[in-house]
Amino acid sequence: MENVPIRLMKDRRREMIPVDKIRVINSRTRDEGQFALNVQSIDAVGQIKDIRVNDKFLAKDGFYELICGEGRLIAHQRLGKTHIRAEVVTCTRKQAYLESLVENLARTRPGTMHFARELKSLHDEGWDYAKIAKIACRSVEYIRQYIKLVENGEDRLIQGVEQEIIPISFAVLVAQADDATIQNVLMDAFDQGIVNSNNFARARAIINARMDRRKRKGAGTEEYTVAALTEDIASATQAKDSFAREAQGKESRLYTLLDGLAHLWEDRDFVQLVQGEGLEKRPALTGKYSVASCTPQKEGARS
Repeated sequence: MENVPIRLMKDRRREMIPVDKIRVINSRTRDEGQFALNVQSIDAVGQIKDIRVNDKFLAKDGFYELICGEGRLIAHQRLGKTHIRAEVVTCTRKQAYLESLVENLARTRPGTMHFARELKSLHDEGWDYAKIAKIACRSVEYIRQYIKLVENGEDRLIQGVEQEIIPISFAVLVAQADDATIQNVLMDAFDQGIVNSNNFARARAIINARMDRRKRKGAGTEEYTVAALTEDIASATQAKDSFAREAQGKESRLYTLLDGLAHLWEDRDFVQLVQGEGLEKRPALTGKYSVASCTPQKEGARS
């Protein structure tokens, strides 16, 4: 599509063409509320923007093929109008289809399943992620994940997004799980307020750990449930809290030891004693602590 010449307004071909002679090659769903307002607008003030059609196959089958402007075409049909103003071009069907896809993408609200499906349609036509990302003004990773949502998402997941029950950002994360059972567990957990976009990575890591343990043990297939996930999250949280308490205890004992050593080196009798034994050179301490000051230092400090 990069090689499509830019046509000046004065060079464009505009015609009033019969509504019933237009064939839609790439239809898309639309918000009925907004569409009703568009119909009212066209009825009140008329058609402001032309539709675009391809006449390459008009002589052969008697129809123009719609490139963009389906909403305006349907509005004319509902209003009982027989003709519509169109910009007429001559191009291949593939070129017309790709232009239609790009037009749909531009008119579709980002963060919706409609948007994700339009991205996938372009990908199905052979566009790579980088090219689609450039058109959609999104990152390559964004395009890849949204297309994966369409390809791997369970029906329930996609319906949840379309009904605005599940944020699409969360759905994209869930779709990364190829196992349908795990997708459903994550959606159930979302419904119950257990998992969200913020803690998703942790929940997914917990699930992966459970599955890895079962594989190592050679265990058979086990249905994974939200109850099991809740139990695993509680166990992981308990283990983390226990580790934190243990670390705090060890740190406290280390500070006590360092503080005692620092005070010993301030005692003249002690210093004379170790000098007499040839032990006045302090051992090197690798880490973040200083024997002399008992305060944290940069990694690799020596005392």
